[in-house]
Amino acid sequence: MRKKLLVLLAILAAFALVAAACGSDDDTAESDAGAGVNIGLVYDIGGRGDQSFNDSAAAGLDEAVADLGIEPSEASADETGSNREELLNLQAEGNELVFGVGFLFAEPMTNAATANPDINFAIIDDSSVDLPNVASLVFAEHEGSFLVGAAAALKSESGKVGFIGGVNIELIQRFEAGFIAGAKAVDPDIEIVSQYLTEPPDFGGFNDPAAGKVVAQSMFEGGSDVVYHAAGGSGAGLFTAAKEYSEANDTKVWAIGVDSDQYLTAGEDVQEYILTSMLKRVNVAVRNTIEAHVNGDFAAGSQVFDLSVDGVGYSTSGGAVDDIADQLDDFKQQIIDGEITVPETP
Repeated sequence: MRKKLLVLLAILAAFALVAAACGSDDDTAESDAGAGVNIGLVYDIGGRGDQSFNDSAAAGLDEAVADLGIEPSEASADETGSNREELLNLQAEGNELVFGVGFLFAEPMTNAATANPDINFAIIDDSSVDLPNVASLVFAEHEGSFLVGAAAALKSESGKVGFIGGVNIELIQRFEAGFIAGAKAVDPDIEIVSQYLTEPPDFGGFNDPAAGKVVAQSMFEGGSDVVYHAAGGSGAGLFTAAKEYSEANDTKVWAIGVDSDQYLTAGEDVQEYILTSMLKRVNVAVRNTIEAHVNGDFAAGSQVFDLSVDGVGYSTSGGAVDDIADQLDDFKQQIIDGEITVPETP
């Protein structure tokens, strides 16, 4: 009996070793799928570390490195953004696929992709580049903004909320439009105040925390108790303003982040004042486009990431919206089902 038991255990051990080896091979295959594939990514002003739009793209690149084993190369536009085209061309020299993070890469990418027809390119937030080697990755920002607008109205006690836009352009107006629609879907009588930090051609409003703080302070002092920003790096000023106003007035006002889950990237001292963030899953778009290229399935043209594919959404980190999540998810489903059409202009 003992001999039979030992034989059985030996057989089981052998099966375990084979299974482990197979699992190891599968894992290696996945992580090595992009081995030797060089991918370039050019961030816009602020670069990796902006705790917003650029960082979301960086997360997608990092995921592709971990999951596929690709070789990454990064660059960041200078403070004026005047070297975008130069950086795209430099990245094209050693990479098979090159990303430009932001709509301001439209003209530079048109030129770079035309000059490098054998290289694949992808631009985020713009659909105007019509070339056979360029994928345009765009998002339904208005749909995600609707959800955080609803959250703002559900949490507001003053009946007044605010929106801060980085630069007054059509893209950021979509954030504003969705936010207003979502807030009014909850409370038709809610008061909404909007302000943009700069007007084009001045795009500094996306990287000016001091200006973001001044505008946010003004909104809080004017009675808004929830403020949403679509202002890139300038949003850090909103978080600071929410903290300082709350502490100085023995009250609680809220900030809403954008693009990435800013509760996870902001400092611990301001986390408790971040209600939620409108998630614009640039990381998903970047990672999926890289995987498509690795698999030989790269597709040029416009690709829209909306609520139906979880291309946009809202964050729950910190638990501040747990009590209203069911209502927000109901709004989400109504948008997906076509029962609610979210406007794209304020």
